Amino acid sequence: MGSFKGHALPGTLFLLVGVWHIWGSVVRYVCNPMAFQVRVWNPVPGFDGRLKHLELYVIAIGAFIDMCIELLYSPHLKIFVGGVLNPAHMNDFEHSGMLLMFFIFGVVALHSQKTRFLPLPEGALCLLAASAFTAEYLLFYFHSTTHKGLEGYYHTLLVFVVGLCILSSIAGALLPTSFPVDLCNGIAIALQGLWFYQTAFVLYGPMMPSGCKLRENSVMCHSIDSEVRGELLANIQLFVAVLVVLVGTVASYGFAASRYGNSEVKNLHAIQAELDQD
Repeated sequence: MGSFKGHALPGTLFLLVGVWHIWGSVVRYVCNPMAFQVRVWNPVPGFDGRLKHLELYVIAIGAFIDMCIELLYSPHLKIFVGGVLNPAHMNDFEHSGMLLMFFIFGVVALHSQKTRFLPLPEGALCLLAASAFTAEYLLFYFHSTTHKGLEGYYHTLLVFVVGLCILSSIAGALLPTSFPVDLCNGIAIALQGLWFYQTAFVLYGPMMPSGCKLRENSVMCHSIDSEVRGELLANIQLFVAVLVVLVGTVASYGFAASRYGNSEVKNLHAIQAELDQD
């Protein structure tokens, strides 16, 4: 089924990367809107060494650590039992396969940016990111069908968020100058991180809905009404998460525009205001 730490760790990684992507997208746009380009990752400004590629290191190293936890630590190194994959930890092996895709993306992106052996364009990196999100989508899609009840419902909502990550990543390759597409990608990644945390607190923490409880590694509800109430609460929690991310995005745009914005941004806003009046 999973654990609190098993959801909090990837949630932290997705949230950090998503928030950084939102901020990087906003700053790059307000600084020079006419030359804006979609980026699958954002460098740390003011650094030319390894810190410049900090986001890619976080993705690669974070995915690798999480993959080792799922593949090695969770089954206590008992990967094979009786000549076959340990049947008691198939869920962990599934997760490690998904994490492998994000690790590959981080390593390939690093080689593309730091060496001359793999000079991939930004659009290709967007599609590579989309493939990693697709692997995650398939994993949690089938989780949502095999995990019944309230647990399956939280996975279903996660599938929709991951789907938005896929679409925005593909759109980044097709529309390489679109600020809304780039911003949407960061919003989707940050929202995914928040939803991982929400799932952890509800299914494995103190926010379990009334009438439901964790029993024998699965969530059991006393009645259909309790399960429906839990699903309605999940909808509200998702709305709140979306609101938090959108408010944070608007606030970051306002701050970045006031601090880094140039005359081009003000002119674009003035032109839009005139069009709205007409």
